Amino acid sequence: MAISDWPAGERPRERLLAHGPAALSDAELLAIYLRVGVRGKSAVDLARDLLDRFGGRLDALADASLKELASVSGIGQAKAAQLKASFELARRALNQEMTQRDNLASPARVRDWLRLHLAARPREVFMALWLDAQNRLLQAEELFTGTLTQTAVYPREVVKAALMHNAAAVILAHNHPSGLAEPSAADELLTRGLKEALALVDVRLLDHFIVAGNAPPLSLAERGLV
Repeated sequence: MAISDWPAGERPRERLLAHGPAALSDAELLAIYLRVGVRGKSAVDLARDLLDRFGGRLDALADASLKELASVSGIGQAKAAQLKASFELARRALNQEMTQRDNLASPARVRDWLRLHLAARPREVFMALWLDAQNRLLQAEELFTGTLTQTAVYPREVVKAALMHNAAAVILAHNHPSGLAEPSAADELLTRGLKEALALVDVRLLDHFIVAGNAPPLSLAERGLV
């Protein structure tokens, strides 16, 4: 049955207008964006298929390639391009919001941004959020990319990047594609080494996050490891 044949109170667009976007499921929000379905499937059905293809995770959907999106039956290149554009706009809006904030020292302020950027990555990525003296974002930078289980991080290169950006502080982050957020002994050792190296050039290490799956990113500062 087409969405237009549903009772008005059950149609996603009408529900959004009446109750706001927070009242809708992920699939219903996607259905509004897709607008129409395909033969035998409503836009909601198509949205559910799209989410199922990526494990029900919006972060995985946001990080999917154009080819992966277009491979879902009923999506095609045009809808795939529209989806990629919408997720990129969301990333840029969040990035601008971070830049305008006066204080990013609180772990809760950066968790959503890190999940959006790192949670669905298939390989380990080590990144830095370079901050000025007021803890405003100067630059988000991916410094190293590794394998499924590890990334080689070179403190000398991290210090060089800090000086290049004239940073006063930094928040570090990397992902665990395994989905397990617990820090390893190597993670703890690396954090201590980077903190010491950055201190030599007067750059404060505020936190080091580990991003894994749908769990909230783990803060090493909250664990007393920074």
